[in-house]
Amino acid sequence: MNTAPDSAAAGHRWLTDEEQRVWRAYLHATTLLEDHLDRQLQRDAGMPHIYYGLLVALAEAPRRRLRMTELAMKAKITRSRLSHAVARLEKNGWVRREDCPSDKRGQFAVLTDAGQEVLRRTAPGHVTAVRQALFDRLSPEQQKALGEIMEIVAEGLQPDEAGADLPWLR
Repeated sequence: MNTAPDSAAAGHRWLTDEEQRVWRAYLHATTLLEDHLDRQLQRDAGMPHIYYGLLVALAEAPRRRLRMTELAMKAKITRSRLSHAVARLEKNGWVRREDCPSDKRGQFAVLTDAGQEVLRRTAPGHVTAVRQALFDRLSPEQQKALGEIMEIVAEGLQPDEAGADLPWLR
């Protein structure tokens, strides 16, 4: 059902009924998936999904360290949200901050041994949750198509030009 207001419909390209169905299915699925993963990680490790992603990014980085700006970019979050998250991770002993010797304003986030250990313990359950919620429900062809679609969407939302309004630049 097209829900466009009649008075404004003439000047806008509204979603078709099929596009509306796809959009709502996407919103429904992504909201439920994020909630599912958050609940699993809260239960198993006492952390939300976003914190787990930060720990993974640090674990995969050389010497388990990233500049805060680079970590914000990898997580696709604002610098202020990252700062809050890293403060919580520091409180848990999973991350520490280090000053950048070449830039007095810059800082590194560093995954601690305790953070590495919580990832080691939590990863198997998280992978199982992801597999059961997403990959086990899709054929290999659907998985490939979903990956291609999401790459196209992400590419379109992450322009290369200077001045782009991206979370990690705010």
